[in-house]
Amino acid sequence: MRVLVTDKCNDLAREIVSQVAEVDVLPTMTEDEYVENIGKYDALIVRSASKITKRIIDAADNLKIIGRAGVGVDNIDVEAATQKGIIVVNSPDGNTNAAAEHTIAMMLSMVRNIPNACQSTKEGKWDRAKFVGVEVFGKTLGVIGLGKIGSHVAKVALALGMHVIVYDPYTSEKTVKAMGAEYASTLDDFWGVCDFITVHVPKTKETVNLINKNSIAKMRDGVRLINCARGGIINEEDLREALDRGKVASAAIDVYCNEPDIQSCPLYGCDKNVLLTPHLGASTSEAQINVAVDVAKQIKEVLSGGSATSAVNIPSLKPAVLEPVKDYMTLAQNVGEFADQMVEGNLKSIEMTFKGNLAQLDVSPLETSILKGVFSASMQGVNFVNAPIIAKNKGLDVMTVKSAVSGDYIGSITVKITTDKCSSTVSGALIAKGIKRIIKVNNFNTSIEPEEHMLLVPHDNKPSMIAKVSTIIGEANININHMSVSPSEEKHLSLMIISTGSEVDEHTLANINQIDGVNNAAYVHLGK
Repeated sequence: MRVLVTDKCNDLAREIVSQVAEVDVLPTMTEDEYVENIGKYDALIVRSASKITKRIIDAADNLKIIGRAGVGVDNIDVEAATQKGIIVVNSPDGNTNAAAEHTIAMMLSMVRNIPNACQSTKEGKWDRAKFVGVEVFGKTLGVIGLGKIGSHVAKVALALGMHVIVYDPYTSEKTVKAMGAEYASTLDDFWGVCDFITVHVPKTKETVNLINKNSIAKMRDGVRLINCARGGIINEEDLREALDRGKVASAAIDVYCNEPDIQSCPLYGCDKNVLLTPHLGASTSEAQINVAVDVAKQIKEVLSGGSATSAVNIPSLKPAVLEPVKDYMTLAQNVGEFADQMVEGNLKSIEMTFKGNLAQLDVSPLETSILKGVFSASMQGVNFVNAPIIAKNKGLDVMTVKSAVSGDYIGSITVKITTDKCSSTVSGALIAKGIKRIIKVNNFNTSIEPEEHMLLVPHDNKPSMIAKVSTIIGEANININHMSVSPSEEKHLSLMIISTGSEVDEHTLANINQIDGVNNAAYVHLGK
């Protein structure tokens, strides 16, 4: 086996993985260079400099695991890795202390004008009156994201005598209150009550531009912002404009959209009320060693047939467990998404049934895939790691049933979701390797490939229904890719399931529901 270590990872990473594999230590490469070389490696260790794209992953024929020596994995196409069965691990604890301490240091340096005062004093000046600061004692710090770093920051802030309010949709109110902080259920409850706001969330499509001109407008005049998480979570242009007009009193920024090109950042040259550092959050000697050792140990364990401890994508990490069920991973997620979007009300229980050959296997990866699908339909930022935690925090009754009875398929997955108002049941199966099908929706037997955009039209079983629905879809300039029409067991009702080339908007959906005989048509969006 061979392992590639790059991005100037600490030498201890090479020493650890060399116990089980040959190791090449190379400088950061371009995408073309990675594509040319990655096929011969079983594992890869990177930091933030390398961008591991889908093109690179597609060329990685032997790759089993990617290790990110740090917390954030936004430089890795995790979705592409998951689809190929490649484990992605990080080091969520290795730089926790360093990043949290840097956040507090940035906040205190900002409000006490330490950088500018230092420079002035070194120039022989004694401008005490020019650098009058602001105390943090008694002020309200808003923390977005109560992970390990956010939690550490909150605890230190509480020790400094600050009032702390937390927004994190994946953390329970009970947990927040137990640490002595206040819980905000929505961002609208959060923006206007904070004197300081610090972000501690990953960079995802949901968190990019989380703080922008609209959210800034909802904040207190004179608010102060800190970002030691990821560039782009705070919109740099909107922040600069808010700083210039005084809406934001000051900001402390450690991360940027286009690192290391700081001169392209709109905050460059804004010296009066902004503190800028060059991504130093994890830059301590201790943190660099910790993250390198952490991911190297995980890679060593996985290559030896064991489990990783900090995977961000695939929930069950022993290759012997993952391999038999990996072809069902996406199907499991799709079935969960499908079932959740057919109900309304508050979730009460999730029942998963595995039939046929799946009943003989460890289905824990599929269970997590289903939970990810269920929650992804209505929540942002759900992944394979936090999905089980969300289920636990919500107090859901999650049940797994196995049946050796295979029916018409070698293996099938059924998800039943029950809310305080109704329930829905959706089944899926593989009809051949890599070929997924939704095979049953409530009482309707069907066979249709799950696709990104799907329309469900329950209707009375009578003439012209297909034509009427198709006409409205066509008038909306929405293409029909596939269609399945199935009668219910009672025969007087049928279900059209239509995969469309684009989203079905609310206006089109309303028009379909106005057709005489249509019973509550619904649009379903599935992840890829």
